[in-house]
Amino acid sequence: MTDNNQKNDDQDDVSLYEKIVSQTEELLGSGRKSLDEALKRAGDDLSSAGKFTREQSEKISTFIKRDIQHVVDSASKSKTNVKEAVDPKRISVGAKSIFSKILSNTAETLSDWAKKSEDNLEFKTGEITSPGSLTCKECGEVIHMKKTGRIPPCPKCHHTLYRKSY
Repeated sequence: MTDNNQKNDDQDDVSLYEKIVSQTEELLGSGRKSLDEALKRAGDDLSSAGKFTREQSEKISTFIKRDIQHVVDSASKSKTNVKEAVDPKRISVGAKSIFSKILSNTAETLSDWAKKSEDNLEFKTGEITSPGSLTCKECGEVIHMKKTGRIPPCPKCHHTLYRKSY
């Protein structure tokens, strides 16, 4: 599996985790469901919507139960642990961490798009191009193609790579 596929799978799992937790909270808040019932219902709803498989939602529900059990176990040790577990600073750090991952992945995607766009604007001597300006990537000399034609070498430095602008 490639790094990008792994990152996408990780993002999907994190997204599913957050969606199941959110939906479970809503169901528990209504007071009509137990934790297990709410988790199952949230997972079933999301998998039947078609974005995630039943196996994915069951796997993520297991992680959520594990995390809840960890908080309960920690809370039973002392009251201060409960305060630490729900400390807004701790929750804030978790949210910042998730936001940071999202921004990092977005930055990578935008960087890839920028590179592809830049590559599409690169022209070489001998290619045929439509009217527009070509800037030599070596010396910055600008040549103006007034009509469609073959790209010549740079008249100033004789290099062969240009960036097109219109």
